[in-house]
Amino acid sequence: MTPQMPKSEAEPCVLVIFGASGDLVSRKLIPSLFALHQQGRLPDRLCVLGVSRTEMSDQEFRDSLREKAGPGHEEVWAQFARRIHYLPGSATEAELYPVLIQRICELGREHDMLTEQQSRIAEQTKGSSPWVGMPNVLFYLSVAPTLVKPIIHQIGASGMVYEGKRWCAIDAEAVPWQRIIVEKPIGTDLASAQDLNRELGRVFEEEAIYRIDHYLGKELVQNLLVMRFANIMFEPIWNNQYVDHVQVTAAESVGVGRRAGNFYDKAGATRDMLQSHLLQVLALVAMEPPSDYNADAIRREKVKVIDAVRIMEPGEVAEHTVFGRYTASGNSEDDDGGLGYTELEGVDPDRCTETFAAMRVHIDNWRWSGVPFYMRSGKKMARKLTEVHIQFKRPPANLFKHFEPFASGKELVNNRLIINIAPDEGIGFRFEAKVPGPKFAMGSVKADMDYCYVFNAQPVEAYGPLLLDAMRGDKTLFKHRDEVEGTWRIVEPVLRSDLPKKLIEDYPAGSWGPPGADALLAADNRIWHNPEASDIR
Repeated sequence: MTPQMPKSEAEPCVLVIFGASGDLVSRKLIPSLFALHQQGRLPDRLCVLGVSRTEMSDQEFRDSLREKAGPGHEEVWAQFARRIHYLPGSATEAELYPVLIQRICELGREHDMLTEQQSRIAEQTKGSSPWVGMPNVLFYLSVAPTLVKPIIHQIGASGMVYEGKRWCAIDAEAVPWQRIIVEKPIGTDLASAQDLNRELGRVFEEEAIYRIDHYLGKELVQNLLVMRFANIMFEPIWNNQYVDHVQVTAAESVGVGRRAGNFYDKAGATRDMLQSHLLQVLALVAMEPPSDYNADAIRREKVKVIDAVRIMEPGEVAEHTVFGRYTASGNSEDDDGGLGYTELEGVDPDRCTETFAAMRVHIDNWRWSGVPFYMRSGKKMARKLTEVHIQFKRPPANLFKHFEPFASGKELVNNRLIINIAPDEGIGFRFEAKVPGPKFAMGSVKADMDYCYVFNAQPVEAYGPLLLDAMRGDKTLFKHRDEVEGTWRIVEPVLRSDLPKKLIEDYPAGSWGPPGADALLAADNRIWHNPEASDIR
């Protein structure tokens, strides 16, 4: 089976969002779609059908979304709101699906989505299959992890999905497509991820499954590939001969908040961030050049890197990992009411869930052998910061050891490349230069590219472009099952070990994490890049 190439434009479809009354929909998905609507980037005949157990009318659902949808004239919002519809019901119950199918077909006609070929087939084969007469459908599972498998099962049992037969049709364009977007977490460990992937595979072809990671939709994450492979200057030094080490940081200044009891306390930073977002970014940093810019070529190289990561033995977990929990800030106005993590409602202190995790990984291949990669992520950190820090080795011989600052016994910072993913998106490169004046002295300088300033644009919320990609059939920025299962294998020794419970450290809210994180790098004679508040990169 040879998948079709992505379309150049997003195709009209009914975007069916399960869990439509949840926080992700009002805070991320609808604002992203509204922003795209204002920019004229949404397909004209796209509509949204929210599905949730809460009883609401279309208008009540629209009104509930307006406040968080973002700025925009009321006339523009009213135009966008006509795309939004709602269907109350439980997505885990079979009784919902005949009603859902009927409603999708109605919306297809109301928004004039069916192509001429689809309309003709619907007329000729009326009632022969649930998908006949349906428009294209993009399912989005914005639901609790425990509901994902039951919903996938019900979608399959309803007969709505045409499976791989679409590729075999004489005229594939005459057959509507059905695709599904699945949010993280994809499982809670390797076994559950494999189980969920099998459930998805029973209903959808792999080409129709879009495992979303909003980090991959961020402009500066995508720019990693452009910077590496569109510029000849970087690739020759992007290896163990010149790179000393790599740091991937995702720090948040906010706490866990109300997600503590119903999600976070059963997940923790390792599952929530390292296994998903940070290992994906690491794979983009470390991958070999793909043969082409397409989903299959990029996925092959990412999987090779993930498979090359050295898996820790059980006894090595303490050597390569650090875990922490933030303590009370004392500020009653912050998102946690000034409480420490263990004081939050629904948190079981005995579970020892980590709000900070750091890990050292090694990639055993020709390019990266001997280069440590350090990942860290935490809540209630000193500042919000998501960045990749590539530190290069020092020159093999110091020709300037008799001049300042070396003459006074001081050192200069190694050459380093810093890619700010968020906020303050941009790229900074530090190198050495002569200080102006009659005396010979050296100093570190920084060449900086501010992404928003240079291109006169603001990076958009990552969900919007990813939704458009799914409507085009482009999986380049989505995760393949091999990537998901490979990253679970990397963190599996940590999840199976009881050492995190024994080793977990407290760290002050507003700091850069527990002391053990500094010790992790100090053992290798290295330090974290912790920028001052006034330092962007």
